[in-house]
Amino acid sequence: VQLQASGGGLVQAGGSLRLSCAASGFGFRGNSMGWFRRAPGKEREFVAGITRSGDTTYYADSVKGRFTISRDNAKNTVYLQMNSLKPEDTAVYYCGARSSDTNLHYSRYYRFWGQGTLVTVSS
Repeated sequence: VQLQASGGGLVQAGGSLRLSCAASGFGFRGNSMGWFRRAPGKEREFVAGITRSGDTTYYADSVKGRFTISRDNAKNTVYLQMNSLKPEDTAVYYCGARSSDTNLHYSRYYRFWGQGTLVTVSS
């Protein structure tokens, strides 16, 4: 099982980044997916989630209207488009897989995790 996150980097405030998370070794289509982040000195927090079919998405209030989660089941990949980035978005971003469409906000329900990709937003 592997979740390979990529796309992080250094960007100025107001800029954009697109994160990708490529999955292998398990049934991607049968799993909802989520993005979480951990900022320095803080606990991991929910950012966005998407159900197995991709029909329903969820966002943290702090990113609503700026971030968009999507998935391509043919490519076994989930994306996080991040626009209008702010310095407070600086964190390591992790993707996770959950075998149900419920409770996507809660990290404890996820069974697989990627290694994380660092996003740094400068002011």
